[in-house]
Amino acid sequence: MKRFLFIGALLISSGSYAQVTSWENSPLNYNNSPLNYNNSSLNYNNSPYNFNNSQYNYNANNGVYDNSGNRIGYETQSPTGVTNVFDNNGNRIGYSPSKRQ
Repeated sequence: MKRFLFIGALLISSGSYAQVTSWENSPLNYNNSPLNYNNSSLNYNNSPYNFNNSQYNYNANNGVYDNSGNRIGYETQSPTGVTNVFDNNGNRIGYSPSKRQ
């Protein structure tokens, strides 16, 4: 019985390994963290008050839209290559890790 429990625990733990993300993708990595100034809406480049990010700038090419065509936010790229996604109020709602190696 102990052998079956051990083998079962081993199989479960090896299956959970696939759920672990790499350090480059982790939100705990400072490059991806919202605490990093480059990823913060307090940085003017990421601010909704920057006209390039404003929902009222109809020429902006960094808008994020839903399936109905409504603008829900904007995206910016930090100097480290992280793409940040903000809602129209400047709240960070997501990111894509840097593709640089």
